[in-house]
Amino acid sequence: MKHLTYYADPMCSWCWGFAPQIDLVAEHFKKRLPVLLVMGGLRPGTTEPMDQKLKSSIRNHWEHVAEQSGQPFDFSFFDRDGFIYDTEPACRAVVTVRAIATDRSLRFFRSIQNAFYADGKDVTKADTLAQLAGEAGVDKDTFLAKFDSPEIHTSTANDFLAGPRLGITGYPTLLAEDPDGPPQLVTAGYRKLGELIPALENWLMKSEGD
Repeated sequence: MKHLTYYADPMCSWCWGFAPQIDLVAEHFKKRLPVLLVMGGLRPGTTEPMDQKLKSSIRNHWEHVAEQSGQPFDFSFFDRDGFIYDTEPACRAVVTVRAIATDRSLRFFRSIQNAFYADGKDVTKADTLAQLAGEAGVDKDTFLAKFDSPEIHTSTANDFLAGPRLGITGYPTLLAEDPDGPPQLVTAGYRKLGELIPALENWLMKSEGD
């Protein structure tokens, strides 16, 4: 079945900037091109708290994304002390929801982004992620049981390897895929809806004509 594969990380600022675009793409194509999420693992396994140099660098990125995309950011994030910018738990949470209810995974991914960037919540914490899963219609106890399972840890690690195997080095990256042909790069990085929809409609028309 033809589909879109979206390589992203819920704690990637450009993915947050791209969030309204991918939501509208998913809504526009619906069952014609369902969106499959693959987690990129932007900073998995980070153990050191952010220092001032890293805070300054990330803040500059956020300001640029906010300017380009119009997405809201809670800059009080940078007043925190001791925050460890480990994206693995948030990515693993998305993999968990994808395993429980695939059709809710994009909505859940979006809720993590909104919680982190707009609401200033700590989405490296399991209890925060479980709360968001519950709000997305996933039973919290079921979520927490799977979230720490060996199966989900392995699936998350496999996600982190999937993009690099295809030469993907940055996020967001969107591929259009057809079982009968090679994947087509739609965008590597931020791209506006007005460019995405015509490109994908054209790809669909060509692939259906082959």
